[in-house]
Amino acid sequence: MKHSHYFFLALAALAFVACNRPDVETEVPDWYYTGGKLGTTTNITSMCFRQPTPATTNAGMGVAFSQGDQIGEKPYITAHSGRQHGLGPVYVRASCIHCHPAYSHGESLVGETNYDAANIGNGTLLVVYNPATNAYVPWLAGMPQLFGAAPFKAPLDPSMIHMEWIVATDEHGNHFEDGETYELVYPKVTMPKEAVYVYNQGYRDPDGLLASESYDVLLENTIGVYGTGLLDAITDEDILAQYAQEAADGKLHNGLNPAFYNGSFQTSGYYKNDPQWGPKRFTYALTRGPILDAAGANAIWNITNVTRSDRRYHYLDLNGTIYAEYASKDPEVQAGFAEYIAQVDPNHEHADWWTDDMQANIYNYLTSKELPAEMSDAEYTQVMTWHRGLAVPAARNVTDKQVLRGKELFTQLGCAYCHRPSWTTGQDQLRDPNFFFTGVDDMPRYPNQVIWPYTDMVQHKLCMPNDIRTGWCRTTPLWGRGLHQKATGDEHEARLHDTRARNVIEAIMWHGYSRESDAYYPTQQFYKLKKTDRDAVVAFINAI
Repeated sequence: MKHSHYFFLALAALAFVACNRPDVETEVPDWYYTGGKLGTTTNITSMCFRQPTPATTNAGMGVAFSQGDQIGEKPYITAHSGRQHGLGPVYVRASCIHCHPAYSHGESLVGETNYDAANIGNGTLLVVYNPATNAYVPWLAGMPQLFGAAPFKAPLDPSMIHMEWIVATDEHGNHFEDGETYELVYPKVTMPKEAVYVYNQGYRDPDGLLASESYDVLLENTIGVYGTGLLDAITDEDILAQYAQEAADGKLHNGLNPAFYNGSFQTSGYYKNDPQWGPKRFTYALTRGPILDAAGANAIWNITNVTRSDRRYHYLDLNGTIYAEYASKDPEVQAGFAEYIAQVDPNHEHADWWTDDMQANIYNYLTSKELPAEMSDAEYTQVMTWHRGLAVPAARNVTDKQVLRGKELFTQLGCAYCHRPSWTTGQDQLRDPNFFFTGVDDMPRYPNQVIWPYTDMVQHKLCMPNDIRTGWCRTTPLWGRGLHQKATGDEHEARLHDTRARNVIEAIMWHGYSRESDAYYPTQQFYKLKKTDRDAVVAFINAI
């Protein structure tokens, strides 16, 4: 009888799930399938961001996906042989999961004063730049490395990074007219010049930024890696049409970033778009794309500094030689280099690493463009199959009256202008500027899918204090964001580019903090809503 009791409980649980999960196509609206029929998973548990798309399993790529998932989850090690070896000589993090807990975006740092880079979940990276030019400093990488593999030393000491969270008060005094309050905080980051390895080794930069400590440091959080393949499947023509439409509308206070688009996509400068490969579409700064040359393909190399056949060099600093020059002069690095290089090049295949000049040996190794490949081509293919094959969780509570009211208000307020709800993908012809992937069957594909990412793929300005570098930020996709805490166990929702917003209300009110913000007007309309309608908007955003 005891076992029968459990049996009937199980049947009841299954019946409950069946009645509450809209699996039947006629029961749900089209926006339930956030990634279209080929890109959506119905798994909305803590494992929701780790699921393969139906397109992946339909194409028989499930094994390759799982193998790529294992590579993304397991940390690389500083050994020179064995599984996932080759970490370093300097690196930012040891694995994908370090920055993307549960493959979501990084966890909130609000309230933290020490920058714990080794903590799995801290997906917030440091941005060290010249505030006069908005350019990255030359003596660190764009994503500064924070660790070194012996005998090498970290280019930047994360223990010396200090964060302070400043309370900001908006024009409404941080409360709605009905008395409900909210709090706005933003990070101020300090980094003494002594935290910089090359400074301690005697480097004095020509522009004087280190000498005067006139550089600035900002935080920039990672975004979720799920669904990126679907964004890659949007056609260049449709993205161009979106830019042209917004330019013609003239609704945005700051217009469009002229360095990226000025009647047509720019083909020179920082925001260069290659006509052969189309407009950039990934990262906040729109620096990467298509996906086979985008953030994931880049990060599995430069975050870990694990080389592969198409990236046989190290990611050191913006200049390319400053760290190498000063590390090569470091007596402690020199003392341990012979043992290190003997493991990297046991057969002495690189003569310029084995001369009688130890300083030259170290410099030649660090700046070499012919390093041995540490990640195999098969492993890289598996990683990208996994990356392009990650599904988006289905929308939740799609028949709930509060959510439907919030959906209606989301459009009425003007939120849907930048957070464009849906796109239709094209034929999804794979493109790889590196020519590593050459066949259409190499990766999961998503042709002719209506997807619901809630982004216009365009940069805008919110004009917040201690804003993102340059002020221009691509509209972040909202799909799946409401599941971040369930997936990661994070204390907060970690919204906006530096996790300053702990929940949806804070994120919305930051959009209208400045009258110069492109989202100022919609935010003020939200502010005027009665509480039940505000709650409905929040419920909708958390449901998509």
